[in-house]
Amino acid sequence: MTTPSGHTEAIQASRVIGTGVYSTAGESIGTIDDIMLDKTSNSIMFAVVGFGGFLGIGEKYHAVPWSVLDYDVDRGGYVVPFTREQLAAAPAYSVEDLSRDDGMSARAASYEYYRVEPYWS
Repeated sequence: MTTPSGHTEAIQASRVIGTGVYSTAGESIGTIDDIMLDKTSNSIMFAVVGFGGFLGIGEKYHAVPWSVLDYDVDRGGYVVPFTREQLAAAPAYSVEDLSRDDGMSARAASYEYYRVEPYWS
């Protein structure tokens, strides 16, 4: 089965991790470093997008709602409807902070910041 944009509904996490993330203007924003799963609802809580830094030093991690990422075959990566500046101003976390409180704090802040309808409501 395919999604509205023509992509399949199922994808291996190993194919997603390391994939580039771009703005709609084509700017490289970062890469998907991980995916946080909500085991109780069988949903993806958010994608962990690495932004900034060099070789992992000074890198910020952002929780980006999975539903806003759209794969673009031509770019070979995911496109988000945000600018680089919007992502830079978003709540940023360490890897440990993303999973603290079962990821609920990062998830709530992310969905609120990006104004995305929560999947858990």
